[in-house]
Amino acid sequence: MRPQERSAQARRADPGRLTQELQALPRRTTRQLREQWHALIGTAPPGRLSRDLMMRVIADKLQEAALGGLPPAAKRRLAALARSTGNGAETGVVTPMLRLKPGSKLVREWRGKTHTVLVLSDGFEHEGQRFTSLTQIARELTGVHWSGPRFFGLTTPQRPGTGGGNDAI
Repeated sequence: MRPQERSAQARRADPGRLTQELQALPRRTTRQLREQWHALIGTAPPGRLSRDLMMRVIADKLQEAALGGLPPAAKRRLAALARSTGNGAETGVVTPMLRLKPGSKLVREWRGKTHTVLVLSDGFEHEGQRFTSLTQIARELTGVHWSGPRFFGLTTPQRPGTGGGNDAI
């Protein structure tokens, strides 16, 4: 077992130890912080990193080891956002991920007719036809491009002058 793993197990067993380690960070020398960084992360800290930033990263790593990190779905979402940012994609508005459980039904009335969509594990079903996205269904029903999640009431429209508003319901 690696030293980091033993250290993480010890902190999990004793939450008071984590508190002590976090409180001790400001009293450590820069050299001690660099050594702790190396022990936790496995590399030397980048060049001229400030003490404050070093302590914040170390504190984050200590807490992650003791309390657990992000769930895998959140890590995947962050990785996807980082990739889209790296590709020069616009980052002003972030649409939240929809989490629809298979078996759920979405109901929408359109032009006097009630439409029911069944959520599948790999897409959607509407009137016996399978679709890969809600947007495809919305286009089929309306004849024009619509945001599928918006059409089915899963998001709220963005208000002019605000930075967001696409909150999942």
